[in-house]
Amino acid sequence: MTTSTTATTAIEPFVRPEFVLDTQRPETTEVLRPLTVFESLYRLGWLRKAVILAVLAVIWEIYGRWLNNPLLFPSFSETVHAFGAGIYSGVLLERAAVSLQTLLIGYGLGIALAALLTTVAISSRIGTDLLETLTSMFNPLPAIALLPLALIWFGLGTGSIIFVLVHSVLWAVALNTHGGFRSVSSTLRMVGQNYGLKGFSLVGSILIPAAFPSILTGLKVGWAFAWRTLIAAELVFGVSSGKGGLGWYIFENRNQLETANVFAGLFFVIIIGLVVENFVFATIEKRTIHRWGMQH
Repeated sequence: MTTSTTATTAIEPFVRPEFVLDTQRPETTEVLRPLTVFESLYRLGWLRKAVILAVLAVIWEIYGRWLNNPLLFPSFSETVHAFGAGIYSGVLLERAAVSLQTLLIGYGLGIALAALLTTVAISSRIGTDLLETLTSMFNPLPAIALLPLALIWFGLGTGSIIFVLVHSVLWAVALNTHGGFRSVSSTLRMVGQNYGLKGFSLVGSILIPAAFPSILTGLKVGWAFAWRTLIAAELVFGVSSGKGGLGWYIFENRNQLETANVFAGLFFVIIIGLVVENFVFATIEKRTIHRWGMQH
């Protein structure tokens, strides 16, 4: 009887290969580095805008000097000189005060009517239909086209200009405000309704804070429309109640072929627009939208 012997091999335990770790400190990338002077200045929004304005002024000056026709297109330096003379004499300040007074009255009335319409629209379906119908009818209608009717209804005075200003402001503010209200989530609406808020209380406590970015956009658009309408109305209508604004100042100097003064009046309108946009509206935006975390 033959026996076969099988060689049994012993199973060796698994040996993990050794990992050699470099104990030396690796080179680290620079996580935080100081900003260069250019990068620090570039972060300043007001400085970027100032550079843009300076470049536009240089282009204006170069083109005016190249054209060499002050009657047709005065240079930037000639316009600044006329602007300074108008400020020093007080004429420009007086005319601007008249325009701003009329503008603020019409702008405020337009905002009040827009707030009333949007509150009614957001409270009921009939109100929504009313706002949409009125907006579709009157928003495409240019405000200056209503000036002849305003002269018939309100006569020769400030009331006619205020009427067309209200028309120019009302629909822009109402449209943006209503669009902002409709974009508010239903969850926020239900939270307000669970607390018993209805009508004006719901609008003031829930809808206005949530829709304020759209509301602020409407206010900006309404302000721009009001400025355009006011200057155009004063150019067409002229003096209101014995006093003329910036539009009438531009019209008078155009008739007298004082082109530099015409540009000075337009320049003052631009300055007022920049001040309102970059100080008034920017301050409101920082204290509301940015503070509430709605916009970066």
